[in-house]
Amino acid sequence: MAGPIDQQASRRPPARGLRVLLAGRSVAGQVFLLQVVVVLLLVAAAVAELLVQAKHDSRQEVGNRSVAVAAAFASAPGVAQALASPDPSAVLQPRAEEARKRSGVDFIVVTDTEGTRYTHPVPDRIGEKFVGDIGPALRGEVVTETVTGTLGPLIQANVPVFDAQGKVVGIVSAGITVAKVSGVVNHILPILLGSAAVAMALAMGGTWLIGRRLLRQTGGLGPLEMTRMYEHHDAVLHAVREGVLILDGDGRLQLANDEARRLLRLPADAEGRPVGELGLDERTRELLSSGRTVTDEVLPAGDRLLVLNNRPTDLNGGPPGSVATLRDATELRALSGRAETARTRLRLLYDASVAIGTTLDITRTAEELAEVAVPRFADYVTVDLAEPVLRGEEPLRPGPAVTMRRVAVGGVRPDPPLGPEGHPVAVRPSSPQAAGLTTGRAVLEPRLADSADWRRQDPERNAKVLSFGIHSLICAPLSARGVLLGLVNFWRSQESPPYEEDDLSPAEELAARAAVCIDNARRFTREHTMAETLQRSLLPQKLPRLNAIDAAYRYLPAQAGVGGDWFDVLPLPGARVALVVGDVVGHGLHAAATMGRLRTAVHNFSALDLPPDELLSHLDELVGRMDRPDALPDTGEGEDDDASAVAERVPGGTAVSGATCLYAVYDPVSAVCTLARAGHLLPAVVRPDGAVDFLELPQGPPLGLGGMPFSAVEVVLPEDSTLVLYTDGLVEDRERDIDEGLEQLRGVLAGRRGRDPEAICRDVLDAMLPPDPADDIALLVARTRVLDGSRVAEWDVPGDPAAVAGVRAAVSRRLAAWGFEELSFTTELLLSELITNAIRYGAEPIHVRLILDRTLICEVSDAGSTAPHLRYAATTDEGGRGLFLVAQFAERWGTRYTATGKVIWAEQALAPVTPPEW
Repeated sequence: MAGPIDQQASRRPPARGLRVLLAGRSVAGQVFLLQVVVVLLLVAAAVAELLVQAKHDSRQEVGNRSVAVAAAFASAPGVAQALASPDPSAVLQPRAEEARKRSGVDFIVVTDTEGTRYTHPVPDRIGEKFVGDIGPALRGEVVTETVTGTLGPLIQANVPVFDAQGKVVGIVSAGITVAKVSGVVNHILPILLGSAAVAMALAMGGTWLIGRRLLRQTGGLGPLEMTRMYEHHDAVLHAVREGVLILDGDGRLQLANDEARRLLRLPADAEGRPVGELGLDERTRELLSSGRTVTDEVLPAGDRLLVLNNRPTDLNGGPPGSVATLRDATELRALSGRAETARTRLRLLYDASVAIGTTLDITRTAEELAEVAVPRFADYVTVDLAEPVLRGEEPLRPGPAVTMRRVAVGGVRPDPPLGPEGHPVAVRPSSPQAAGLTTGRAVLEPRLADSADWRRQDPERNAKVLSFGIHSLICAPLSARGVLLGLVNFWRSQESPPYEEDDLSPAEELAARAAVCIDNARRFTREHTMAETLQRSLLPQKLPRLNAIDAAYRYLPAQAGVGGDWFDVLPLPGARVALVVGDVVGHGLHAAATMGRLRTAVHNFSALDLPPDELLSHLDELVGRMDRPDALPDTGEGEDDDASAVAERVPGGTAVSGATCLYAVYDPVSAVCTLARAGHLLPAVVRPDGAVDFLELPQGPPLGLGGMPFSAVEVVLPEDSTLVLYTDGLVEDRERDIDEGLEQLRGVLAGRRGRDPEAICRDVLDAMLPPDPADDIALLVARTRVLDGSRVAEWDVPGDPAAVAGVRAAVSRRLAAWGFEELSFTTELLLSELITNAIRYGAEPIHVRLILDRTLICEVSDAGSTAPHLRYAATTDEGGRGLFLVAQFAERWGTRYTATGKVIWAEQALAPVTPPEW
């Protein structure tokens, strides 16, 4: 018995082969056209893949060749020695060009460790910066990269050059332009296209054979003809898990499959009856009988939710009526609800990870937690932290006994009765908060009105909480690294649903993420406090009282961390005073410790009474040696290695990376101020008439670089002049360049005639302090005074020992005039010894000066350069006891060198009578 297809085929004329296939009306023709499209796509994809693979292989080959050429050149004899030569380009450029031409690469470039080119195919590019990433090569790695260089887009390999000790002394880069690589690919393109054409022809032949076979099997039937053959095969229709209803134009049910009968609970004789007689609810009946288009309409059907789709059948000339499909969405709706809840919670946790911890401030982090949780997870949030945490410490003991303080309160209304910020929080042992702190897990109180333990904690306040409408609570501990930091309380009120068990997990996750940020802020607070305490302990606690100047200072650490700014006021012999301001590059404990070391060094060098330029030279040498390990290998560069080289070789990078300093010595007798600077900003001077100048000082290099001398400048400062020393944090920040800051400082200082240093410090900071200082600020203001001529006595002494007696008599008369006759004997003894030494061992001219300051200062100067030495004379020695007597009777004594010789000085205390201040 013939089947349906054979019957239909017997009624059709024989197929006409290619014309039928190309027509596309039959199933065989549609399959043929589809196969042709698929073949074309596959061939195109294969060609594209081969082109991409060829390009990739070419680039890989280029990279390998570049690595080989660069490695060979870097390992070639004499390359490392040439990099250390005075003119590396003269040695390496010819060799690089010869190697480039022989190897076939487009360039071979040799650079130093800073990225400066020594060779290049274009000689004009020598000396410029290398284009590419030299970081891996400096670490001893070989890297291949694609960059856009001076020759255009190119592929290059960077290989380090090692010296005999294994240290990277340079980089060799070799490569080939991308244009040349593309040219190689273009050579094989005709072969690929030819192969693709052959493959397409073979595939088309196979498709033709398959199409002819399918045409013979289907007899040339079209899709509609084949569909009609199976119209009566409705077994599949009744087996599907979606209800199907077919209605005619009069609204009578023509067909209902088994799923539709089950979902709508249709009677057995439903087919052929009007929709209104099927016992359906009014909304379902109206939608089915309307015949209009309905898409995914949700209908309740008892305890189920049904999704209805309805389409009319006469849109394309079909019979009147409609077809409706139904599907059960009850479980899907429940699953969608759970998925939406999970999505909302994931979004909340993602937003929390972004919004919490934007700063390293503990209180602000707690406030961010409250802002994220309200109103998406809670109507109100309170955050309580242990008081040691607020100080940057860890709680002494975990558990409810920890003293806590409320640091953040947030909510949908600004006036919840939950206690203000800063309010101490007492946790009772039986409360939910105590349970959370003890167990370390979140605790749920779905109905606060039913929680007797919670209500007993603070009956009066908790009654206000309930009357306010708050009805549900989750208490989640804030714990990080096993350390208990505090507690966060999530509250719901009014119409919000009470918390459930499923809400414990997101509450704990929010608390855990916030706890990590709070712990980071706590540790930062502790380290910042430690560093600031260390720095302040290394800075002067108060300035000495001096007659030479009236001084005031301000020091403000940066918000992000302390730095290395420092200042000092040092009394010097001869009533002089030294003013120092410096700045160590960097922040943190290392910068503060380095600052302390430099300040101590300045104290020690100033005790030698060195001129400012010599003191900076000694300080520069000290910084160059500072933090240099004893086991560093000898680089052959001597002792003048700069600080950057030291920093590269010190493990951990803790070497001093740079420091600036300004050192000034003011002499109130001559009103001369001698200044020298090492990379520091120019000092400002407010003249007695109110005019402001920035002193022009030679620009010395920063400390630690070495190899450059420092120069000092002498400036006469009239009495009541104000010298202003500062660091760059005062005049430079993110929104203000240094020139603008200096002009602003000039404007603040202008017209400050007669103002005391304290007032000037206050005015300067009020006008120039940035909102969030990113760098330390050190400000030192000194108003000068000039010693009255009546307090200074001077005598020239001939080179004759007999002249000592006359000087002694003149000194006694001057002391009597000053009212210090009781010091005559000691002063005469000191001057006798000092003048005798100058006559015997020094050179003329010899000069004596007596200064009445807070101490009585005796100075003897001569043109000799030989310094006296204190020693113990033997019993048989006739001399050698002079300086011993000076040391015994003087409070202090010492020697300082001048441009014309030396000065030996001695100081005596004036107690109990103290001369009035100038």
